[in-house]
Amino acid sequence: MRLSGAGGTIPKKPGDVVVALVGNPNVGKSTLFNALTGMRQHTGNWPGKTVNVARGVCERNGRRYVFVDLPGTYSLGARSREEEITRDFVASGEADVALVVLDATCLERSLNLALQTLCVSEKTALCVNLMDEAAKKGVSVDPDRLGELLGAPAAGTSARSSEGFDALFAALEAALALPSTRRCDACADCACRAFGHAQSVCAQCVRFDASKRSGRDLKIDRILTGKYTAAPLMLLLLLAVFYITLKGANYPSQLLSDFFSSLEAPLLRLLLSIGLPELLCRALTEGMYRVLAWVVSVMLPPMAIFFPLFTLLEDLGYLPRVAFNLDESFRRCHACGKQALCMMMGFGCNAVGVSGCRIIDSPRERLIAILTNSFVPCNGRFPLLIAVITMFFAFTGGSALGAMLLTLCVLAGVGMTFLASRLLSATLLRGFPSSFVLELPPYRMPQVGRVIVRSVFDRTLFVLGRAVSVAAPAGLAIWLLANAQSGGVPLLSVVTDFLDPFARVFGLDGVLLAAFALGFPANEIVLSVAVMAYLQMGSVAQLPALGALRALLEANGWTWTTALCTLAFSLFHWPCSTTLLTVKKETGSWGWTLAAAALPTLAGFIVCFLIATISRLFQ
Repeated sequence: MRLSGAGGTIPKKPGDVVVALVGNPNVGKSTLFNALTGMRQHTGNWPGKTVNVARGVCERNGRRYVFVDLPGTYSLGARSREEEITRDFVASGEADVALVVLDATCLERSLNLALQTLCVSEKTALCVNLMDEAAKKGVSVDPDRLGELLGAPAAGTSARSSEGFDALFAALEAALALPSTRRCDACADCACRAFGHAQSVCAQCVRFDASKRSGRDLKIDRILTGKYTAAPLMLLLLLAVFYITLKGANYPSQLLSDFFSSLEAPLLRLLLSIGLPELLCRALTEGMYRVLAWVVSVMLPPMAIFFPLFTLLEDLGYLPRVAFNLDESFRRCHACGKQALCMMMGFGCNAVGVSGCRIIDSPRERLIAILTNSFVPCNGRFPLLIAVITMFFAFTGGSALGAMLLTLCVLAGVGMTFLASRLLSATLLRGFPSSFVLELPPYRMPQVGRVIVRSVFDRTLFVLGRAVSVAAPAGLAIWLLANAQSGGVPLLSVVTDFLDPFARVFGLDGVLLAAFALGFPANEIVLSVAVMAYLQMGSVAQLPALGALRALLEANGWTWTTALCTLAFSLFHWPCSTTLLTVKKETGSWGWTLAAAALPTLAGFIVCFLIATISRLFQ
């Protein structure tokens, strides 16, 4: 037998013990999996993180354990894809033992799933996790007593600090030695009995120390989720994140740009020295290499700042509060409150946001979230937004004013997300919002070191790798368009002249529209391509200072109307190729993929047309 895992396939050897990790969302199941196996399965302090099945190996006391991290679920009723996957794997007998991970801070809720698992699994062990968090809240759980009451070996652990693992493996071995205890093949009737039994069990093995229950989380929640304080605090936090990102990314971006520029000439000489044709050498350096250098220097610094900040908020436990605050707004749009979490992921990368939509159980609501995710600007659109805002609206205002205006742009994207979600739910994807359990996890002190490492490897480098893979051929194509001629005129100029009459209807010009089209592989290169076209250069241009760039744009007919329409079209236009490929993967349909491209594009043209029309009326 072979078990396909996150890091490839894992062969099951004779004597191996397959352990199925079962648990509610946010009980530390994936954290336990990572601590036991040494893998980097993505974890976070909000519900619904694990959707795919991950497998890893751990050797302990001469025994080899194969751990299977199943999707987090609240029951085995098979009402969602996560429940179906978990139930089928546990009931199949493929696992030698089911390890149910329980939340010590709220044991009664976790026991419902444990009691259902005891009905379908032949051998079951219990892991009472988050014992350290429970102690802070004045909650004391007796794992031994719990095991006696349920007839299954139990151990208390703190997965984040790897405490209690000796007792955990002892419980696994004890479970393996017990006779099979499967009570039924399905659990449709077990859920109702479980609720009543869980309360009785908790009364016998859980103790509360009222003197230690400070109510800190409740006090903080009254502020962060309050009726009058939630929205202002979310805006201030968003503003702070953008300010730190903008302020911190400027200098390293310039350093990277200068570094890559210094390598271009030596690279050209190296290619020429090995005998390659000069035309090919220039295509590789001035086209492919220059675009790659631009994408890396523009994307890497802000992502290296934004993603860790985002992950810190995730570990802290604030992001579920954002979903709670926006839940009512999304429900009014007949969408799912979890869409807020996916939308926030889209700020870093729309492709990541689309993948994150897996946490939404309802297929209809998941599709709405996928189709509308690109309405919020991703990291690739920020360079153009920031440049235009700085040049035409905040030239003397510094990073603070720029961050405020960028926040307004983001809010416009959020507002359009609500509008598009409501329109979709009333037309193509009719329906009413489904109910779901929105769990607010406890506030936890983030592990800064792990956050930085995880955000860099799991997010920043992953997104950057995707962008680089599509930017390289795009750079070559742009160079060919700029250097190939028709009747003595570069093909790029032919394209821009052809598009110009159509573009001006929407307050743009042919160069901008062509730049957006050529930026389809990577939005980061849109501005650079536009500059190249305005300067009639044969290669992707290195951007001058913002003052000189504004003078160049104004010399080519730019006005405040052009700047506003550029901002609007940058916010609302087709997603990049990476995002659309992710949409295709998640939906399995080219039709919905085309819809994901058409929906924001249509919105962009409508908004630009309105801006241009109003501007003409006042001229």
